[in-house]
Amino acid sequence: MTDINTRITLVRRPDVVATPDCFSVVEEPLAPLAPGHVRVAVEYISVDAGTRTMLVGDGFHQQVGLGDTILAGGVGRVVESADPEWEAGQGVRGPLGAQTMATVKATLLEPVDESIAPLNAWLGVLGGSTGVTAWIGMRRVAQPQPGDIFVVSAAAGAVGSIAGQIAKRDGATVIGIAGGPDKIAFITEQLGFDAGIDYKNEDVGARLRELAPDGVNVFYDNVGGPVLDAVLDNIAMRAKVVICGAVSQYNHMDKVVGPSMYLRLAERQSVMEGFAYFHYPESIEPATRELASWLADGSLQGVEEVLEGIERYPEALEFMFRGGNIGKLLVKAS
Repeated sequence: MTDINTRITLVRRPDVVATPDCFSVVEEPLAPLAPGHVRVAVEYISVDAGTRTMLVGDGFHQQVGLGDTILAGGVGRVVESADPEWEAGQGVRGPLGAQTMATVKATLLEPVDESIAPLNAWLGVLGGSTGVTAWIGMRRVAQPQPGDIFVVSAAAGAVGSIAGQIAKRDGATVIGIAGGPDKIAFITEQLGFDAGIDYKNEDVGARLRELAPDGVNVFYDNVGGPVLDAVLDNIAMRAKVVICGAVSQYNHMDKVVGPSMYLRLAERQSVMEGFAYFHYPESIEPATRELASWLADGSLQGVEEVLEGIERYPEALEFMFRGGNIGKLLVKAS
């Protein structure tokens, strides 16, 4: 076991984009393990758009202080334990942070069953901010019906790609909005979505009028901004708009731009509802169980993109906000 921890810290709050110069790579010796704590060799770190909202200094999510380790979910293996419930070698998941050796309270960890899926999948398809969020958003909030026109934004991303697959298996016609021809090919050719709209090269509103002339029944939004407005302008009567995220707004949380087309909700007797997966704690276990069964039988694809090395975490966050990744973005810490 190494006696050095390498961690990514915040040294400057981003002005707009969280560029690599906002972070520092720090190496430091490990301190003795306190009672009730566990030391974990981190293998994979989840890269999530919501992390950007933690760098502001004030907000809904827990904030990262200057000089502190970047908050992030991770998976790894116990290498040392001062708690009788945990033994060396166990696979675990928890708020491990962007670092190579995490020292955390034992109560913050949960075991990972590697007979169900490998460690990385517990941040992807089986992760709370990824597959579980998509499942809860679909099963508990959006609830598309057979024959519905279902639209999802950030359709090639970690959550959108899984939400669209669930809608498809539920009998909806699925239209994904994504940026660039490679992502459109991914969602239509690999995931089986019925159609894709390239927001970087196409007029989203015009394409929706072509693909869904009678309107959109359910919209699962991960983006906000102009994309949300374009879909609101094309909703059907008694439609449902689900707000899962708003990645287009995270770089300027002090000046969030709301939808200018929200009156379509009233005109078309429709509703808009937001959620986060932790609002439905009773659904996390059934979500994980069903997602695992789909993963096992091959009916659900969990695509991942992995950057190697803890020092690449700042690059990975910037890469995500440039729209570079397809599927779940991870950093392999060790």
